[in-house]
Amino acid sequence: MSSQSPVSPRTVSPRTASPWTVSPSSADSLDSSLRRFSRQERLHEAVIGDRTDLGSGAVQAGVRRLVRESWQRSITLRLDPLTAQAAPTLSADELDGLRASNPLAAVLPVINTLLVRHAAEFGLIVAVADESGRLLWIDGDSSVRTRAEEMHFVVGADWSEARVGTSAPGTALALDHGIQIQRAEHFSQLAHPFSCTAVPIHDPVTGAVLGVIDITGGDAAVAPQTLPLVEAAVAALEAELRIQSLSAPRAPSARPSGFTAPGILLSVLGTEHGALQGAPPAGTPGGFGAPIPGTRQSVDLSPRHAEILLLLAWHRQGLSAERLAGLLSDEPAHAVENLRAELVRLRRVLTLSHPQLRIGSRPYRLETSVDTDAGRVLRLLGRGAHRMALAAYRGCVLPGSTAPGVVEIRAEVSARLRQTLLSDASVEVLLDFARTEEATWDSEVWRACLELLPARSPQRAAVVASLARIEAELGA
Repeated sequence: MSSQSPVSPRTVSPRTASPWTVSPSSADSLDSSLRRFSRQERLHEAVIGDRTDLGSGAVQAGVRRLVRESWQRSITLRLDPLTAQAAPTLSADELDGLRASNPLAAVLPVINTLLVRHAAEFGLIVAVADESGRLLWIDGDSSVRTRAEEMHFVVGADWSEARVGTSAPGTALALDHGIQIQRAEHFSQLAHPFSCTAVPIHDPVTGAVLGVIDITGGDAAVAPQTLPLVEAAVAALEAELRIQSLSAPRAPSARPSGFTAPGILLSVLGTEHGALQGAPPAGTPGGFGAPIPGTRQSVDLSPRHAEILLLLAWHRQGLSAERLAGLLSDEPAHAVENLRAELVRLRRVLTLSHPQLRIGSRPYRLETSVDTDAGRVLRLLGRGAHRMALAAYRGCVLPGSTAPGVVEIRAEVSARLRQTLLSDASVEVLLDFARTEEATWDSEVWRACLELLPARSPQRAAVVASLARIEAELGA
């Protein structure tokens, strides 16, 4: 992968159009946009038919140098603009392996907050690809996702420049720079209905390229403000990755640890015990909302303490001693006395590890804002961010707990996730859910996937096989 830029940013005067963006005039009106698109289509057609030399004055006057040079690389690679398309998608196991090992998985909630939840409002989708151009996550406007599937812009597809020619994600990786590609600037004709902006993201420790963030859709995807917006989001993602590297030192070749939001995060999904992770409040020295290096802590909680904190975080208005004891145990005898003893021990643990996290009395309540990853899943579902909600869901809430209040929360989170994905999620998200341990034997979920998949989708065979496996096991 070359990092050589076709035009050095330092040579561009403030009054000169950036070589990395489409012409601002092309977004002034619908008429000007259509005229530009028509001109680029004619130039693209001339290049396809080998009727115009890429070095001719006509092409140079009508096509940006960045695009022209990318077209030339695509032709050198013997790609055909009429047939160039992404490689077939990966198998479910291969995709899961790439996602699990990619460090960008740790910052998916940040991507959702900064980009995804706003993209859908403007008819755009957000894609995250790895360093080789392989699309790992796509979210945003559902209708645009469906149309993008026609050009094989789907999870698991290879959108490197070597595979599809000029495109924002592939060319951004090839040049290691944020760029915009508008409609007929794409080398592949399949991509001409779309415009896109993409920015590479780097490991803040090693400087290596980790992947690329891409915005795809109509002309709004290449609006003048889109590239700065994505660049700002990437800067925030790299800052979060740096925070994680400081809180969990790792070897240069290791992947970053999981995401911990500024403030307090009570992790209660997918483990027998809770893990309380904390950082200083926003506004403390070290940057906006950033923890002071070395102050982030993690402390293991006993099962009972994890249950108490989860229930208090869930019931933010507070709980009486009797109500909290009832949510913790079905046995009323000595329940309140046992609860008070546990609270004394829990307060002692918090005083030593997280003095800013205090538990008030009458009613029992958390006096510090506490977030749970269970609550985060429900908020993401409420925003329609199905992909991010599924990524944030790491399993049943405190699966080893039999406390009535925890069982109720566990059932609510699991049921809302399942029902929301069944009714509203894209087929790609629903397939990812079907492959989880929780849904792998859920025939209704697999049948819904089969109904949503196009008739010629190569994924139908795997879904049919899964349904056959379920029926065979249940029949046995």
